[in-house]
Amino acid sequence: MSPADPATAEDAVEDSAEAVHDDGPLDATEAVRLLDIAVSALGGARRDGQTRMAQAVERALSDGENALIQAGTGTGKSLAYLVPAVAHAAREKQRIVVSTATLALQRQVFTKDLPMVLDALEPELGHRPEVALFKGRSNYLCKHKMAGGYGEPDDDMLPFPAGPTSDLGQEVARLHAWAEETDTGDRDDLVPGVSHRAWAQVSVTGRECLESKCPLLKECFSQQVRDHAAVSRVVVTNHAVLGVQAASHDMLGEHHALIVDEAHELVGRITSAATHELTVRGVDRAARTARRVGVASDDLDRAARALDGALGDCEPGRLRLGLPEELAEAVDLIRGAARTMLTQVQKATKDSGEARGPGDSASASAKVATAALTEVFDVCEELLGEAGRYVIWLAPPDGDYESRQAVRIVAAPLDVAGLIRHKLIEDKASVFTSATLALGGNFDAMARHLGVDDPIAMDAGSPFDYGKQGILYVASQLPRPDAGGISAQALDEMAALIEAAGGRTLGLFSSHRAGQAAAEAMRARLDVPVMYQLDDQLPTLVERFRDDPRACLFGSTSLWQGIDVPGPTASLVIIDRIPFPRPDEPISQARTEAVAQSGGNGFMAVSATHAALLMAQGSGRLIRTQGDRGVVAVLDSRLATARYGGFLARSMPPLWPTADRDTVLEALRRLDAAAQERGE
Repeated sequence: MSPADPATAEDAVEDSAEAVHDDGPLDATEAVRLLDIAVSALGGARRDGQTRMAQAVERALSDGENALIQAGTGTGKSLAYLVPAVAHAAREKQRIVVSTATLALQRQVFTKDLPMVLDALEPELGHRPEVALFKGRSNYLCKHKMAGGYGEPDDDMLPFPAGPTSDLGQEVARLHAWAEETDTGDRDDLVPGVSHRAWAQVSVTGRECLESKCPLLKECFSQQVRDHAAVSRVVVTNHAVLGVQAASHDMLGEHHALIVDEAHELVGRITSAATHELTVRGVDRAARTARRVGVASDDLDRAARALDGALGDCEPGRLRLGLPEELAEAVDLIRGAARTMLTQVQKATKDSGEARGPGDSASASAKVATAALTEVFDVCEELLGEAGRYVIWLAPPDGDYESRQAVRIVAAPLDVAGLIRHKLIEDKASVFTSATLALGGNFDAMARHLGVDDPIAMDAGSPFDYGKQGILYVASQLPRPDAGGISAQALDEMAALIEAAGGRTLGLFSSHRAGQAAAEAMRARLDVPVMYQLDDQLPTLVERFRDDPRACLFGSTSLWQGIDVPGPTASLVIIDRIPFPRPDEPISQARTEAVAQSGGNGFMAVSATHAALLMAQGSGRLIRTQGDRGVVAVLDSRLATARYGGFLARSMPPLWPTADRDTVLEALRRLDAAAQERGE
């Protein structure tokens, strides 16, 4: 990191040259021609990166190859993959699945981007291929459950715990009223939304659904979606569905190609889907569901007590050698009891069906019992299965990181690359795209994590001139961060930066502890509004942040990615420290050791790659449009001094780098003054 030249720093906040331009035809391929038609219909102009990306997607779809494509903010990647996808669906009669990271992005692609492409290309293609939105069953109202088809709810899921006037009771009443008017039953269409507990009263999971045996199948919202998706050529889904597809069972049916947007999140989503836990409460619930269909649960109840006793002597921590003897015996008892009860529930289901016919409440209760017992049995199989396939640890209650009492046994896959390779992309074309796939300057790390061999790999670039639009400031004079919290020197530096920026700050922290401490300190020192992620619902906080140019928004975890606040509102992005995973985080720890045992560099392959991805995402919050200017300030001197610092820096947008504090403060003051003059 070299000292800054003041003249160069001036350039970092000047207007950049127009990066999106039309410099004549790039290639006469069909994908490019159709892309030009779509872009023109939207009133846009050709973008070099978007065009090259469309060509790469076309090649992957035509040749059945795998592609990794990095496309920065503003590239227009949605059009670049949707145009070839729609063309192949229409002309080659191929069925193509497009997956997004979140339900919100899924909705945007399906309701905005895809219809625009279809409208533009329909005259050229001669017809409009059928398209569908696909989500899991639990995202839809279950009419059979709302009609009482599943009997009374569980003891811990009663709809009116404080009477029908309670908050939960009012939410459930509103859901029943909405059910009379909705055409979709889709939770996303309910505004404002309701709590997860309220929604659970009117929905079922995939395992609980009666499917073809449901008496209201023809009226079922989720089944209508599935039937439509089965005959559609382009299906837009989300990573949660891919998680089930990879870790459990086929949900999507036969398709020729898979396109994954925001692909940097896929490994985490599939790891989550394949991670299971065993708790006394979960075993008790499974036993309770079985009793409701007349199956005795004595053996399972005794096994649950054995598990409770074995956990009572344990503290949270990773089990490197598998389950200790007492825990293993309790889990084996649970597995055996669950297996026996599954057989008994199936017999009770058959007898009930013969006596009363399919679709009655007894059948639904039996399906719920089967789902709960199967879940318990499956996790026991994982816990007692082949050593090394799963990372196993004991965990405290959710969110209680200070507790020394283990209440959960958790099993997670050591690696999901094989699941992605064999369950998602084998024998089909695949395209993985994101603004952050090239970590440390190449695609090797992401290709390895995604299980992709010899992919088409390309960086479509960005329309932004990062070197002129923004500054990367590393506060190299600060001491190396300690574990947890935030130092007094870092707080002083933060206050100076925020004051120079006039607020306008997005603060990204590696832990809630550090973020909350920083928020409290800045509220005491500065005369600007400082909001913290846990103060309210995130969409509400982001809206307030947009509306008040002097406001600061601090947070951890979800703020690092997905927040899109263009303009001077976020002229300063502060990163408190390099976001390495916790040293005692079981999955990262086990994966690091596995890489080291095979002769690789475990730290670089796991911890540094994890940090690089978040650093790329976090610093990417700064420049969202061609008019954005600002500073990313990293208060961790290791980015400039440590050997791995270069790997992390190469993963971030190529902002103009400096360690000169005075230059950065002056640049922030100028940006603030200019924004105030414009009334922003």
